[in-house]
Amino acid sequence: MIEKYSVRTDLALEEKERFESDNVEIPGVELEESYDEEREIRITTVKIKTEKGAKIMGKPVGTYITLEAPDMAVADEGYHQEISDELMKFLKQLVKEEQDKDYSVLIVGLGNRQVTPDALGPYVVDNLNITRHIIKEYGKYAVGEQNVKLVSAIVPGVMGQTGMETVEIVKGVVKETKPDFVIAIDALAARSSKRLNRTIQIADTGIHPGSGVGNHRNAINEETLGIPVIAIGVPTVVDAATIVNDSMENLIAALETSETLRGVGVVMQGYNAAEKYELVKELISPHLNGMFVTPKDIDDTVRRISFTISEALNGLFT
Repeated sequence: MIEKYSVRTDLALEEKERFESDNVEIPGVELEESYDEEREIRITTVKIKTEKGAKIMGKPVGTYITLEAPDMAVADEGYHQEISDELMKFLKQLVKEEQDKDYSVLIVGLGNRQVTPDALGPYVVDNLNITRHIIKEYGKYAVGEQNVKLVSAIVPGVMGQTGMETVEIVKGVVKETKPDFVIAIDALAARSSKRLNRTIQIADTGIHPGSGVGNHRNAINEETLGIPVIAIGVPTVVDAATIVNDSMENLIAALETSETLRGVGVVMQGYNAAEKYELVKELISPHLNGMFVTPKDIDDTVRRISFTISEALNGLFT
């Protein structure tokens, strides 16, 4: 059943949780957790260390850091600054090999600016301090910071707009501008609706644009570009099957409290998570099976979170 259980998520944390719910140990995969009670920020690090673990998880070998903050969707500037600081701390760890030299970074804002849940990447680029052209022309003194790095950025759009794979565009830019590494920002899909717009994932493995919604594009990673790629993503959509599945879990819990319907709840509890999810997909197919849902306040939320991420990046490179 596990092999057939294909849940729509880009989060390594949720892939790990899926196997834990079925009491399955994954060889070569480590999980570390920490929780800041004062700021209500949970940090989970999933390390995939072996090819066997990567095959089971369906994700490349590497480190996946997940920052969960329930109030991230709230318009609180002070709280968002704390998230930016935390995000910057983890990004520093991933670029530690470059910190002692004047490195150059290319930031790629993935996604479609015309589709709000997919506009995270372009919005982040809008808020960045781009410095490469100034430093190249006038030197660091023109920027006013001695430790400032060469930052360039691109919003390559999507294949429907350009007729080209995103990786083809990025490879061309990398070849001409020769950055030391790439940071790619993209909107993700989540398994759990509670993580929508409340979670940031950082990975040192690059990214597969569109994979969470079943629209697989060529990978943007060190193998395809020839330089390290760090991916930053925020889940902004969840598929319809997940919402129905979560509702069914709540229904089962309610049935267990009813004297007359308790037997139905017991029967449903006999199914494991994979079987419940597959049952839901069958029930809603074909009309809702390919539907993805996003919160109604996604316009404000994506702009706010994009600014939070851009602040972390601006702080990292100055």
